[in-house]
Amino acid sequence: MPKIIGGSLHEHREQTRQRLFEALARLMAERGFDAITLAEIAGEAGVGRTAVYNHFADKEALLLGFITHETEEYARSLQRLLDDTADPVEQLRTYVRAQASLVRQYHVAPGPELRSVLSRATQQRVREHAGIVEQVLRDILSAGIASGAFPEQDLDVTVPLVNACLSGRGLPEDGAERERAVAQTESFVLRAVGVDASVVGRASDEPDETAPTDPAGPAGPGRGAAFGCPVHAGGAPVVGEAAAAAVAVGA
Repeated sequence: MPKIIGGSLHEHREQTRQRLFEALARLMAERGFDAITLAEIAGEAGVGRTAVYNHFADKEALLLGFITHETEEYARSLQRLLDDTADPVEQLRTYVRAQASLVRQYHVAPGPELRSVLSRATQQRVREHAGIVEQVLRDILSAGIASGAFPEQDLDVTVPLVNACLSGRGLPEDGAERERAVAQTESFVLRAVGVDASVVGRASDEPDETAPTDPAGPAGPGRGAAFGCPVHAGGAPVVGEAAAAAVAVGA
């Protein structure tokens, strides 16, 4: 009988899944999704291969589970930050800087793009998870429109445009140059949704500390980046930090 990890069967299952996610993230960072096997993932996680099948039918199902987990954790972390203020403008600033933080931490994974190695069904399910983070932005904009902070607009147009802007911007790695670029991006997004110019010019007090931290901690699957922007990433897939997951495939 397999050794039980944790104090209960439920805890065992959760810890096993977490080990598999961490192992997948590490191996993808080294070789890319197409070059690893379920047996290698099980070995890296320190579990038996049959234990993998108790949780995931195949490698794509494991990847989808990882993406779902990372995206949901990022969305929860982001929502906690947004709950600190009721001002939709400040919430939008926080959202922009959180997305900038994700872009800052990604690393391109080796191997071909995920679009070329995943089935159409899995690609569609990955795209669906982008909606988790899209909904956060939609809620911010809806609250701003209701309060008069933002003018009336079609959110089916605005939301993808804002996210495309955030995911497509290359930012300097560190220092004042990076902070200026983030501030300019923030101002651009605020102006784009119709925030009054006098409000746009007011910079946030502690810009980078608004970004959500990796919920898994230094050793968790989020360390090492994710799949780019959680909502409209393009280009090569990346491995690691939180929500990024959702959309290198879904762009």
